[in-house]
Amino acid sequence: QVQLVESGGGLVQAGGSLRLSCAASGRTFSSYTMGWFRQAPGKEREFVVAMSWSGDRTYYADSVKGRFTISRDNAKNTVYLQMNSLKPEDTAVYYCADRRGLVTTTPGGYDYWGQGTQVTVSS
Repeated sequence: QVQLVESGGGLVQAGGSLRLSCAASGRTFSSYTMGWFRQAPGKEREFVVAMSWSGDRTYYADSVKGRFTISRDNAKNTVYLQMNSLKPEDTAVYYCADRRGLVTTTPGGYDYWGQGTQVTVSS
């Protein structure tokens, strides 16, 4: 049974930082592209960043480029999202997801999803 579990969300002031984690189980983590998405109230789920299975390819949404960094530790079956210089508009539920294949920004291209972790940035 594939399971993705996010953690690390919380309340932070604008300009602050958070690090999200996503622990995977149930299949060979190192074979899968990992992505982070977010969804704010009343909005569609939005692509944030994704990293290839080997870690050699990453793709960031323009809105987070230069502020967010994705990394993965295949030995720990975990992917991380370091979020710096947070803005109120980053407030959302953040989800990790995985897929077999190349990096894609489309939510429908991902196979499994975590339950999400809330990030709230106050102004």
